[in-house]
Amino acid sequence: MAFAKRPKTLEQDELLQYAVRLLGGRAQSTGELREKLRRKAAVASDVDYVLAKLKDLDYLNDKRFAEYFATRRLENEGLGKARVMSDLRAKRVAPAVAEGAVSAAFQDVDEVELIEQFLARKYRAKPLAQVLADEKGVASAYRKLRMAGFSSGNAVRVLKRHARDVEGVEGLADSELPVVEEE
Repeated sequence: MAFAKRPKTLEQDELLQYAVRLLGGRAQSTGELREKLRRKAAVASDVDYVLAKLKDLDYLNDKRFAEYFATRRLENEGLGKARVMSDLRAKRVAPAVAEGAVSAAFQDVDEVELIEQFLARKYRAKPLAQVLADEKGVASAYRKLRMAGFSSGNAVRVLKRHARDVEGVEGLADSELPVVEEE
């Protein structure tokens, strides 16, 4: 009978080295790092010591992490505010820090223009008017916009510009679709 091998636990110095290696691989929030360290720590109190040490060395800064993350998600992926906020929450960033970072990143952003760019990128192989010609295509585009974190009002407004069946678009905002929370 085989037993599951228990992962090796790390002492304080080893835990600090492990944390620095993790941060060298990619930036992480305090919450994410805490969870990873908690699984490896021989003594639970070492986690708090290591996190405090990393903050003192300025290797760990949730505000800087959230600002960088929000800016990158906007610039590189063209996602909406609600999606970026949801992703930051998933990375265990404090709500107030995440809200500040998202607000700063989206301060001068026109959501309607961002939606237009998003649709152009997602439907570059097939003309948007052709995709939005039938009800299924409109519903699919709307779901993509909502999952990308765009507000329902602006999503409907942009889809109305491109769809032939404007009445079918208006009913989308009222329908029960799984969406990312709006802030």
